[in-house]
Amino acid sequence: MLPPRRLQNLLRQAVELQRDRCLYHNTKLDRSSSPVTPTQILTEHCNEVWFCKFSNDGTKLATGSKDTTVIIWQVEPESHQLKLLRTLEGHAYGVSYLAWSPDDVYLIACGPDDCSELWLWNVQTGELRTKMSQSHEDSLTSVAWNPDGKRFVTGGQRGQFYQCDLDGNLLDSWEGVRVQCLWCLSDGRTVLASDTHQRIRGYNFEDLTDRNIVQEDHPIMSFTVSKNGRLALLNVATQGVHLWDLQDRVLVRKYQGVTQGFYTIHSCFGGHNEDFIASGSEDHKVYIWHRRGELPIAELTGHTRTVNCVSWNPTIPGLMASASDDGTVRVWGPAPFIDS
Repeated sequence: MLPPRRLQNLLRQAVELQRDRCLYHNTKLDRSSSPVTPTQILTEHCNEVWFCKFSNDGTKLATGSKDTTVIIWQVEPESHQLKLLRTLEGHAYGVSYLAWSPDDVYLIACGPDDCSELWLWNVQTGELRTKMSQSHEDSLTSVAWNPDGKRFVTGGQRGQFYQCDLDGNLLDSWEGVRVQCLWCLSDGRTVLASDTHQRIRGYNFEDLTDRNIVQEDHPIMSFTVSKNGRLALLNVATQGVHLWDLQDRVLVRKYQGVTQGFYTIHSCFGGHNEDFIASGSEDHKVYIWHRRGELPIAELTGHTRTVNCVSWNPTIPGLMASASDDGTVRVWGPAPFIDS
């Protein structure tokens, strides 16, 4: 039996193949508008920088460090230069994960494995709205906002998996799930969680059902999801960066070049239409791929230790940031235009 819509699928694949092979179809990084040149080196952190994330509206960057601080940077509208807006202090264990609320009013900070606390900051006022800790035995290392902006999910590798409101009150909990990384889908019901069994499962907090979506052969250190909710980008221990189709539940592509051991490295989608992918690496570089190509189209050098995280600005396609164990955040912008 032929599968349904077979001709339509064949035609779509043919068009995609032609587009992939067409040099003029934005398959190469357009150096005049893509973040391939270092434009700033931010040295305000005084220890390893573990995480960086642009706000949803692209006007701010948050960076989290082993030095116990989160720094909020303002993106200047014209020059796209970053300047220090405020420092959020007191995260005793260091800050290894950050999540902006959908409206960018709040920022949640999590720590490494031994951290049982989660901090919810009001970014606009710089005030701590909630400091949440259910139990000293907990490990709260990852967090994701519900699209409604009124609640979030958090968890860690010791088997905690909670849904909470903005005051840190427990709304729901799921027993015995060892969580490595979290993501809320746009339906407002499904939470994706990567666990210690090398898989990503979908959890529905309303009817308390769960299902397998992704199964890898090695630990999933982190993952992120495309804006349309269709694709997941995984950093897999010893394997590198993998692209999965969440709807068809298939591995689409393995990207080459990056060095990935057992450190947690965070990659990202970026560029117009999220056509590009960027990742840090243990060989001190930032790698950029076209989403449909396995080989890197740019390798950005400059960091001197592992690059833990990259974030591509969601509204300025030519702006990207990378955070490294060398204590710096590097800002990348378009190559300067040289008149021939």
